[in-house]
Amino acid sequence: MAHNHSHTNGEIFSSTKGRLIFTILLNLVITIAEIIGGLISGSLSLISDALHNFSDSISIVISYIALKLKLKSNSLKHTFGLKRAEILAAVINSSALIVICVYLFYEAVERFLNPEIIDAKVMSIVALIGLIANLIAAVLLRRDSKKSLNIRSAYMHLISDTVSSVAVILGGIVIYFWNIYWVDTALTILIGLYIIRESYFILQEAIHVLMEGAPLNISIEEIQIEVEKFSEVQNIHHIHMWMVGENDIHLEAHVNVNDMTVSQCDVLRKNIEKSLQSKFGINHITLQFECNQCPQSGLIEQHI
Repeated sequence: MAHNHSHTNGEIFSSTKGRLIFTILLNLVITIAEIIGGLISGSLSLISDALHNFSDSISIVISYIALKLKLKSNSLKHTFGLKRAEILAAVINSSALIVICVYLFYEAVERFLNPEIIDAKVMSIVALIGLIANLIAAVLLRRDSKKSLNIRSAYMHLISDTVSSVAVILGGIVIYFWNIYWVDTALTILIGLYIIRESYFILQEAIHVLMEGAPLNISIEEIQIEVEKFSEVQNIHHIHMWMVGENDIHLEAHVNVNDMTVSQCDVLRKNIEKSLQSKFGINHITLQFECNQCPQSGLIEQHI
């Protein structure tokens, strides 16, 4: 088996740790400010933004814990370590966002049926403060969001909150100049729909990993072509490929070869592993060599 051990996880944690903690504190401050501002102004969209900010804080705490768990060494009880803690964090964060949005839809309908006067000036000022703080937090996590699905789910919380803050500010302006109070309800629904859409994509990707799905950017047929380029190989079959965690790809397969010595097989194994690692980024490879032994030779093993 080939292992491509790197310090990527540790580097992500060490580089992100301080930014995560600062972002948690920043979001708690925003939450308190927006709840107070929402109660004073009577703005549901501002309170919805505050709840979203609070969920940001929770999501980032979960992301922080998941990053620490992912760094734990493999054990006899957890032979893969706790690498999927990050994926679970992404599922929890995305699911929480969707639930919060459904609740806000209910509140928005209630407010639409029973409209209230809104202090647009207070609403806009507080939303502006939230916008600035969310932009700072989003910039802090932007770099590492490209390396981790977990951080990306937390980053998505911040981006969606930034968008909702902009919407609340625009809503406050409309209410202030034209007294169109139903725009607050409309904004709440629009913000919620946007958040649900973005959360769905993250949730879909995370569940695909938890269901041991093959990486979507790697074709098994292309792996077959690459392996069967070697003259000693007759075919590759019974391929299993899955992700233990994000960017941690495992592959196992049977390789039908010409009759050869064990030492020759070992040289061939190293060459195949090197090829698959460099071309597809597969970092854990287990190959079973055989010579015309399998009754089935399909790419995927068929269970009867």
